[in-house]
Order: sequence, then C-alpha cells, then structure tokens
Amino acid sequence: MNFNLIATDPGSKARAGTLTTDHGEIPTPIFMPVGTAGSVKAVHQRELELDIDAKIILGNTYHLYLRPGIELLQKAGGLHQFNGWNRPILTDSGGYQVYSLSANRKIKEEGVAFKSHIDGSKHHFSPESVMDIQRTIGADIIMAFDECTPYPCEYGYARKSMHMTHRWLERCVTRINETEPKYGYRQTLFPIVQGSVYKDLRKESAEFIANQQQQGNAIGGLSVGEPHELMYEMTDLVCGILPHDKPRYLMGVGTPENILECIALGVDMFDCVMPTRNARNGMLFTTQGIINIRNEKWKEDLSPIDTELGGYASTFYTKAYLRHLVINKEILGAQIASIHNLAFYLWLVKQARERIIEGTFTEWKNKMVKIVSQRL
Repeated sequence: MNFNLIATDPGSKARAGTLTTDHGEIPTPIFMPVGTAGSVKAVHQRELELDIDAKIILGNTYHLYLRPGIELLQKAGGLHQFNGWNRPILTDSGGYQVYSLSANRKIKEEGVAFKSHIDGSKHHFSPESVMDIQRTIGADIIMAFDECTPYPCEYGYARKSMHMTHRWLERCVTRINETEPKYGYRQTLFPIVQGSVYKDLRKESAEFIANQQQQGNAIGGLSVGEPHELMYEMTDLVCGILPHDKPRYLMGVGTPENILECIALGVDMFDCVMPTRNARNGMLFTTQGIINIRNEKWKEDLSPIDTELGGYASTFYTKAYLRHLVINKEILGAQIASIHNLAFYLWLVKQARERIIEGTFTEWKNKMVKIVSQRL
C-alpha cells in the first residue's frame, strides 16, 4: 500500500491524498460503506460501484468468521472472489464486537473467549488467530486486534485495557511479518489508538502506535457515546501525533457533521453503519438537510429525493414514492434509501476533497455543517 498527500487546507488540518492498494486507488478523505457480513445491506455490488462509486468497503472478521466461515472463504479464493467486489476491502478485527458482546465474552491476556450470538457456540480470538483469519478473508487493509473500551470508562480500566491492546498489537505485527498473503496481493496492517477520553492515555497510545511504523493508523474507541466535543478533542490530539505521511482512519464515525469536523482535524478515512441503518428507518441525509421520509409532509411531494447528487436513486425517484414504499415496508424502499444515503456520504467526502485541493475547505465546511445538520 502507498499513500501520497496531494494537498493540505490552509485554514485547517484537512488533507487530500491518494491511497493505492493492489485492488485500486482510494482518494482521501474517503467514506467506506460497511458490509459487515460481506454485503452492504440492501445494496448490490453493481450499485456500489456504478451508482455510489464506493472506492472501498468494509467486512467484519467476527461475523465472517461465524458465517459463512473461513473454510468457505478460503475455498472461494477470499472475500473479493466470494462476493464479486473487485475494489479494496478493509476488515475490522472484531474488537468492537468483543466490546458490544460484553455479556458473552471473557477477556484475558492470551485473547478473548466468546459465545456466538447465532447459536451460543464457544470460540476464541487471539491476536495471532485474528491476523490469520483476516489473511484468509483477503482484506487489503487488516485491522489490529484491540479492546474497544466503553464510555464512560474508569481511568484505571482504560489504562489497563490500552496497555493490553499495545501488547496485542506487538503480537499482531509479529504474526503479520511471519506470514504471507494467500491470494497474491499485498495486505496492510493498521494499528489502533485507544485510551478512552483521557488525554495522557491517548497521547501515550498514539506515540506507541506511531513507533510501530506501519503503513497506516487508526483511532478507535470513539463514537461510543461520548459527547462530540470530547471526540473532536481526542481526535485532534491523536492526529497531532500520528505520522503526517500516513493515512489516519477514525473508526465508526459518524454523522455528516462529525465527518466534516474530523476531516478538518486531519482524518482521512471513515466508516459508519449510520447511512444504511438510518435509511432502513426512513431517515435520509441530503444536500439540503435531514429528511424523515415517513413524515406526512412528504406524502404528496413529487420532487426528486435530491437532484444535487446526480445518482439514479436520488434523482429518478420522488419523495412521495419513496415515502409510500417505506410506509408500506416494501423492500425497495430500504434499497433506494440506502443507495441514496451512501451516495450522499460519498458526495460529501468528494466535495471536501475538492475544496481541500482548491484551498477553500474551511469556509465551505463551516457552511455545510449547518446545512447537513438541519432537519427539513
């Protein structure tokens, strides 16, 4: 993997760059649609490529390990071959699922024992096994195995957890270095900064991660319920420490406003389930603001969903028709809304990139934050 910085914004810490993998180039800043189980919910791969123009999608180690299983993925030749997606893939290591399954797991130094949410069967993840699993899945970008602490989190626990995450990272690096990709293309490890919302811990973790000298780095443990101001404060602190010439990935973030503010702080990569999850519940993100398509006010609105985006789903279908589908729980409604929301998120980061290159990002961002946050 290679990363080239193209421009920086004079009024902020925002950057535009190009991340190159063996499955294609990724212009940054970028938003990555979440395809937890090898599928972005309600969206065909063809639509991801042609209508949304997603440059990279996510898979999740925990879910793919349970279903369809690593044996089948290896037999298929990796996730790219299995799901027909020929652009880059990033896999989350399962650390967040460990966090979210607190009632069904035990964390120890050697790794995590957990019960499947599907059938209650017992399993174990270690830093080494998670690296092997991600090798087999075939991700272009592999995430280190970490523990994502909750919010709020006591200082002592956050510190203990962070140090264990660092020890796990050293084991991840060793395992990656002693193994080879299975399918003939390069795979890159991203370490993850932890430390909850404590400045000294975030600083210590960011310095440790930077010293690992990997090709990219991630910021984890945010967007877990903390106030946005704390998210921004921690992100700003960490971005000031992580290497300037390597991509920075803020995991699980977030709203359009969050993304714009964190681009301004120096983040290059984002992912979040919000655009697809909210779409299935009738919430649309548009270039004019947020729409709850279930509201009565859209019942007879025969205007397109959003003419600014230019995509088929956003410009062909009317608000009234989409409302009709959503109210009647038609599957097509979830599909149209999901494609539209993802197209909006990709439009937003593309616009940000253009403004960074032009040197006008800060003024545009300050205006857009107000627009994308308002409810229509």
